[in-house]
Amino acid sequence: MLSKLPPRERQIVDILYEGGSLTAADICDRLPDPLSGSAVRAMLKRLEDKGFVSRADSDRGYVYSPTVAETAASKSALSEIVRVFFNGSPAGAASALLGMSDKLSGDELDSLEAMIAKARAAKGQK
Repeated sequence: MLSKLPPRERQIVDILYEGGSLTAADICDRLPDPLSGSAVRAMLKRLEDKGFVSRADSDRGYVYSPTVAETAASKSALSEIVRVFFNGSPAGAASALLGMSDKLSGDELDSLEAMIAKARAAKGQK
């Protein structure tokens, strides 16, 4: 879904996820390598046409917001990463994450363990 967007358009959607509803000028200010306001507005129009961004009137002009829920976008992006880097294996991706266990806190490890138990229960396994 979002992974199919050109890098600059994806960058704009990411800025909207971080900042909420923003004007084109707000987005310009947050871009790491600046673009002109007209270039950003053109990309916002394309994103709106593709259904990734919505536009609303405000006292500051048009305000743009992402239309795809961030959780859905994250799941889609993660699915793409699993497909490309782990040959479609969620277990391979999880194994790679657990290989970074020195960076995980005890609470995070407990949370992962609980999620695994919940997934097993949902599948009717012990």
